[in-house]
Amino acid sequence: MILTGAKIATMQAGTPYGLIEDGAMILSGGRIDWVGPRSELPATSGHERLDLGGRLITPALIDCHTHLVHGGNRAVEFEMRLNGASYEKIARAGGGILSTVTATRAANVEGLVATALPRLDALLAEGVGTVEIKSGYGLTIEAELTMLRAARRLARLRPVRIVTTYLGAHAVPPDYKGRAEDYLTEVCLPALHAAHAEGLVDQVDGFCEGIAFSPAHMARVFEAAKALNLPVKLHAEQLSHLGGTQLACQHNALSADHVEYATEADARAMAQSGTVAVLLPGAFYTLRETQLPPIAAFRAHGVPMAIATDLNPGTSPLNSLLLTLNMACTLFRLTPEEALRGATQHAARALGLSDCGTIAPGLRADLAIWNVEHPAELSYRIGFNPLYRRIFQGDL
Repeated sequence: MILTGAKIATMQAGTPYGLIEDGAMILSGGRIDWVGPRSELPATSGHERLDLGGRLITPALIDCHTHLVHGGNRAVEFEMRLNGASYEKIARAGGGILSTVTATRAANVEGLVATALPRLDALLAEGVGTVEIKSGYGLTIEAELTMLRAARRLARLRPVRIVTTYLGAHAVPPDYKGRAEDYLTEVCLPALHAAHAEGLVDQVDGFCEGIAFSPAHMARVFEAAKALNLPVKLHAEQLSHLGGTQLACQHNALSADHVEYATEADARAMAQSGTVAVLLPGAFYTLRETQLPPIAAFRAHGVPMAIATDLNPGTSPLNSLLLTLNMACTLFRLTPEEALRGATQHAARALGLSDCGTIAPGLRADLAIWNVEHPAELSYRIGFNPLYRRIFQGDL
């Protein structure tokens, strides 16, 4: 296929958005064969031609941090909070993360897939081509495996690339209250090995926070991941500064996510280790947080900033990556270019992917075509989807 008559935001370095004003592309075998100004388009034959009438092409968007597979929802708790119920009261009534754990444990693979598909379809309809999906609401060996099997099933049912993340160190279940070490030994680490043996896990994550797991706990998980040659990432510095970011950097983590309470020293460490800062404005918004991530320090030290929905039933029931672009700009003061790079180039890096996220010869032909005149429009509008077409591995 040959695409012509398009503005192309390659997201390559050198110019804003890597923009080619009057560009063309040649796609073949699911890859990009050539990209450049239309005036330099090589002579070809036997290719279907599609004139895009001045529309914008970007890399397909990448949602690099989601909890898309889960059972149940927490809408009633949302209403209870707005009516004045405290988190403690909700938790005593069986709410909070434990309600999601209960609903997830009760579901089988088919049930989890059925409830996840509408959420996945909503992302694909916004030009998303790659989605990361975490486990972490099972907290038993079999329930964690069930979540990961459901995530793998989704990739067979839809034209999308799914990256699976094992998040067994998400919370300490009630039956292990006060015994986090025992939970790691008896459930979390054995589930990781079982998931790896079944080919269900691409990377390993954890929640390093006072209400979850300490840096010492996470070090155990990271060592186990290293022994299996699995890359790591970490929910770090979301609610307090516990030292998770430094731990992540010591283990050359792909990313540190949330990072509202990260410091300039953390930013320096991330720059040195190549760890991406994944910003999650949906959780910041839902929790009505006031502690902003250290954006200026990330910029000063050259830390790549990705953005993602953090789609989950409790703290970020956000099912729109386009809205996340706007929220990253309005809440965190990213520029529209930084936001778009955060959902393409830097999101790919946060997942350890080198064959997508930008537009260049040899990369996957995962593309989004938009009814916009300038890339900034993707961050500018609220609640509006300008997607014209999505291309996945070269197929419309």
